[in-house]
Amino acid sequence: MEKINPAISFEPPAHVLHQNKIEPSLADLSITSNGVRALGTDEYKGAAACLADAFANDDVAMYFIDTPDRQHWTAQQKWDLHVSTLEFITYAHCLKGLVTTCGPNYGSVALWMPPGKNMDDWYTILRSGMWRLNYMLSREGKKRFFDEFLPMLHDTKHEVMAERDEESWYLVYLGTKPEARGKGYAKRLIEHVTKIADVENRACYLESSNDVNPAIYAKHGFEIQKKILLTRGRKAVELDIMLREPNAEKMA
Repeated sequence: MEKINPAISFEPPAHVLHQNKIEPSLADLSITSNGVRALGTDEYKGAAACLADAFANDDVAMYFIDTPDRQHWTAQQKWDLHVSTLEFITYAHCLKGLVTTCGPNYGSVALWMPPGKNMDDWYTILRSGMWRLNYMLSREGKKRFFDEFLPMLHDTKHEVMAERDEESWYLVYLGTKPEARGKGYAKRLIEHVTKIADVENRACYLESSNDVNPAIYAKHGFEIQKKILLTRGRKAVELDIMLREPNAEKMA
């Protein structure tokens, strides 16, 4: 989800760019052979900071924030809400999903929801802070997020996956800081789970709002299944729905 809307600038204020560098926790230094590390709740801010930088100009990220009824907000206010939203989502995935990172200072971060898991329970919503979005988003932002975006993602995934909906791996977010791109970190994060999915004979599912990304995901076996549109804004925001079937040659 990194499609850039040239008509809307959502760059973080200059002084904020140096505030989100958080050192990794010493509590979990277990690193796999390919440099991928799973994160706990004590590191959610560092992971969310990476995603905030990665999605600073993303159409979907701005869709709920840069609304007509928030045009009076400053760039700082919008950036703060952007960061908070990703902190809530990241914390929820630390609780119920899988959050992984690769590269120095959370260079690249992935949020996965494993088979049979979701973050829809009240405990996760309350503890992660997701409930705060009902008060932090504007009236239009709430309509876009709760009434349009979330139901559309839920219904589309169910339509595409059918009886496998609860049995697949779901790549919810994958983002790399600008300075960490081109080093293969995102590739390692994808392959870390696709290898598991192959052994388990499970599909992997994702949504992408960047025109460039489908070709990248295709290298990992993902194929476009359909396109969906968010239509409450000045222009429609398009997302590609992609699916990766398990590689039979790598199954156990």
